[in-house]
Amino acid sequence: MLIRYSSDSRGKPVKKAVIYTKEEHKIPLKKVDPDALYIIRHLRECGYDAYIVGGAVRDLIVGKAPKDFDIVTEATPSKIKKLFRNSRIIGKRFRLVHVFFGQKIFEVSTFRSICEGSVGNSFGTMDEDVQRRDFTLNALYYDPIKEQVIDYVNGVEDIKKKVIHPVIPLDRIFVEDPVRMLRAVKYSATTGCKLPHSLKSKIRKSAHLLSPVSPSRLTEELLKIINSGHSYEIVSAAMDADIFMYLQPAACALMYADRNYEKKYMLHLKELDSLVKTEPESRLGKRLTYIVYDFISSLTDWQKEVSTKSAAGELYTKTWNQCRHFVLPMNPQRTELEYAIKNTLTQLGVGVRIGKKKARN
Repeated sequence: MLIRYSSDSRGKPVKKAVIYTKEEHKIPLKKVDPDALYIIRHLRECGYDAYIVGGAVRDLIVGKAPKDFDIVTEATPSKIKKLFRNSRIIGKRFRLVHVFFGQKIFEVSTFRSICEGSVGNSFGTMDEDVQRRDFTLNALYYDPIKEQVIDYVNGVEDIKKKVIHPVIPLDRIFVEDPVRMLRAVKYSATTGCKLPHSLKSKIRKSAHLLSPVSPSRLTEELLKIINSGHSYEIVSAAMDADIFMYLQPAACALMYADRNYEKKYMLHLKELDSLVKTEPESRLGKRLTYIVYDFISSLTDWQKEVSTKSAAGELYTKTWNQCRHFVLPMNPQRTELEYAIKNTLTQLGVGVRIGKKKARN
């Protein structure tokens, strides 16, 4: 085990991080995406420090294959863009770079400063950047060139102990970014790591902070849940932490009011997870079917009007309007939600009539 030092204001060395060697962290280099390795090597050759960061490092340590390899560097977005022709700068306030290799996208960000808190956009050093990370298990940096894991926050030990600890103080972490509550619950559900009582209690007390979060951010997080293959575990954990009501209030209200509805809804989440794992390329609309099915089947209008062919168009319009409000604040692409509604109505025995009516028009 090695130690990383920096200097204090008087120039004296101060211990900053523990460095785990290949023999200690046991990450096989072959598990690192070769394109991610190329990006880091190219940045290093051009004189910039660069590391794999976040969830990918966590997954590599526990032996899982990461879905994404996020990279952090001291190079600014404009410099990164110049170094990689197959890239583009995204974001307005918080700028970062996407580097493309075919269908693969690698997110490359610049070390950020803590002078504006954990959500500011000023560039900084690696020592500062780690203090902006949400939880210790995501605050690890992996150097694939030297094959070392740099740990400022005892993240490796927390991963081994299967516990989630915040990096940012509890009195600030959710005030500065309420979406971190959802991430904490998601990490706990998908990694098997426990939320300490103090963290879980803080999430419950801070849940209301999710109310003013923009629909676009909540949509992004909800789509990650739907596409994760672990929606059942995540939603169960979110219900337990009292935050699901801010993500899908209509569904949550129905589950609280009707235990039978809750059982059916959760069963469909299990089926959704099975679909994601067996059909990883399935379209979003097919996945959304599992979210809206129980709501649509609970409506009485379609049951009353199903025998009337002329009512099919009106039925679809009513169902669309009610379903659109049901999924709020999530705002998926309209064509995908339409697919989910039509797919559900077809399963309920009405889709054929809707299709024929549209064809005549």
